[in-house]
Amino acid sequence: MTVESIPNAMAFFARSAGRWRSQRTSHHLLHRRTEAGASHIEVVTLPPEDDRLAAIARLHGEPAETVQGGCHVRWLGSMAWDRAGEDHQGETVFALIPTDEHGRQGKLLRDRGYAETATVAGRFRMDDEDGLELTTTYETMHSREHFRFVGSRVRLRTSTVEGLSNTASLSVETRIEGSSGLELAPGPLPDMALRQAGLGW
Repeated sequence: MTVESIPNAMAFFARSAGRWRSQRTSHHLLHRRTEAGASHIEVVTLPPEDDRLAAIARLHGEPAETVQGGCHVRWLGSMAWDRAGEDHQGETVFALIPTDEHGRQGKLLRDRGYAETATVAGRFRMDDEDGLELTTTYETMHSREHFRFVGSRVRLRTSTVEGLSNTASLSVETRIEGSSGLELAPGPLPDMALRQAGLGW
């Protein structure tokens, strides 16, 4: 299937807008265990003038006028090791500040991180196949995520976390059509170990 060219990172975010069901397999290298699961993700794009983006820019000491746009992401998932009634849900806002004239690489500001919940700044870069890579360095770890569309309704995501926790994951994310609101994602079969925790994007 031919995928339409994506000119820049903001266009990638715009194509990601909507609701997604994510099926994920994670490999925990330290424990030599493989875990599978599912979650629901909602992505809403934000224009450059959105007050939330200006607030994040100020938080990171960046001029608000350099923000090209961003998105608001919510997620809901669960894990097989959870206690009764426990789930994983949250939300975050991304702000994009390009550092090239085409908007294909630059700074990615967040109000909360992927591997840690503190405010964090990372980098974004689009590759020659219009995939989007996000990298973030924290005090104790480094995360890298790569997204690629394989059609209008399917994205592939790979992610790695290196540091105190070393994991590698592959997710297949399918667009949910005609739904409203986030729903608790169906869990995997009991013998599939962990359900997916939401990653926030």
